Amino acid sequence: MQHLYKYSAAISIMAISLTGCGDTSKIASQADVGPDPVLVAPESSLIPTLNIAPAEGWPIDEKPTVAEGLTVNRFAVDLDHPRWLYILPNGDVLVAESNAPKSESSDWSFKSWIKGMVLEDAGAAVPSADRITLLRDEDNDGVAETRHVFLENLHSPFGMELIGNDFYVANADEIVRFPYEEGQTQITAKPEHVTDLP
Repeated sequence: MQHLYKYSAAISIMAISLTGCGDTSKIASQADVGPDPVLVAPESSLIPTLNIAPAEGWPIDEKPTVAEGLTVNRFAVDLDHPRWLYILPNGDVLVAESNAPKSESSDWSFKSWIKGMVLEDAGAAVPSADRITLLRDEDNDGVAETRHVFLENLHSPFGMELIGNDFYVANADEIVRFPYEEGQTQITAKPEHVTDLP
């Protein structure tokens, strides 16, 4: 028990001492934009400044306030870490459900510990769904009536693009291509490797 206390105390002292390593802007708001922006000299520190917005969805019974004459609908719910949307020519909405790729190393390090805390604060410390979901609004009422797993077994997908009949996906480590036919709700073809990504 005493060892646990010493370990916790050491981490607390280290965390408190490192909080002074970050920095915040000392220039007036909006002074760094426009035709004559204020540019400050870069600074380096042991720990970079991080200001992460907590991931919080809208409560189910609330929605944003919009300008007069406009309305907002909840198009879909229960998506697993949606990161990017792409609308196909027929109106189908594709959602890349993706999170950070699984770490290659299982070894503990101070850097990986800090990274884990940052990911947790951002709501990203969960396994990646690694899929693209297709949402279809069949009656054009602003709410998706049907949902399909369009592509699965990807690797932290993000970007998507349809060029002709070729559907491209940017995984975390490569760009792949699939054949696409308008209106299809699932692609089962194997991915064709286009290029690696660093």
